Amino acid sequence: MKKLSIIVMTVIASATINAQAVKDLSKQQQAIIKISAVTAKGDLEKLKTELNSGLDSGLTVNQIKEVLVHLYAYCGFPRSIRGLQTFMTVLGERKAKGITDKIGAEASPIKAEGTKYNRGKAVLAELTKSSQDGPKTGYSAFAPEMDVFLKEHLFADIFERDVLTYSERELVTVSVIASIGDAEPMLQSHLNICLNVGLSSNQLQEFVSVIKTTIGEKEGGAAQKVLEEVLKPKK
Repeated sequence: MKKLSIIVMTVIASATINAQAVKDLSKQQQAIIKISAVTAKGDLEKLKTELNSGLDSGLTVNQIKEVLVHLYAYCGFPRSIRGLQTFMTVLGERKAKGITDKIGAEASPIKAEGTKYNRGKAVLAELTKSSQDGPKTGYSAFAPEMDVFLKEHLFADIFERDVLTYSERELVTVSVIASIGDAEPMLQSHLNICLNVGLSSNQLQEFVSVIKTTIGEKEGGAAQKVLEEVLKPKK
């Protein structure tokens, strides 16, 4: 009977540890956050370090390229292109040292039917878990072309690509928004999407910690306040 109790306790302890591990961000997810954040800030020397760490963590060349391409939608072409140029330098340096990095899968051709606008609208509905069929409001009503650009390009052209998962793309997104600052409404929206696509509240708390240590207390503190508002209704 005593042996049985020990076995049961061991199983429970193991299950608890495994459950906790699932709640933690993986090394690859942490690397995505750091690469995205320092690229958004334009710190290219620090980016070299994070790119090396990302490759060492198991991210493929194509995954990191996709991260650097994705983030242009949130911090602009100049930051994205400088990130890609820095990545080219890092890969050249690693090759010179005899390091062979895994290239990884290329993006599959997008075969979805329908207009890009409707496809993007469907992706956004899936991400937000809300209908996109209502009347336009806010900036979408004020500048309808922005609504078209977002749905056709961001949520169709970019989010439909399969090199990164929705959760990985959202980690890129919130990392950039938190790092550039003064975009709290967008950060709040995307933190909610993070929860919708499978990231846990614990993982988002860890995301804030990574921003604090990688970018700074100011940016991390601002992100923490937004996250607390997001998690309030979930408690």
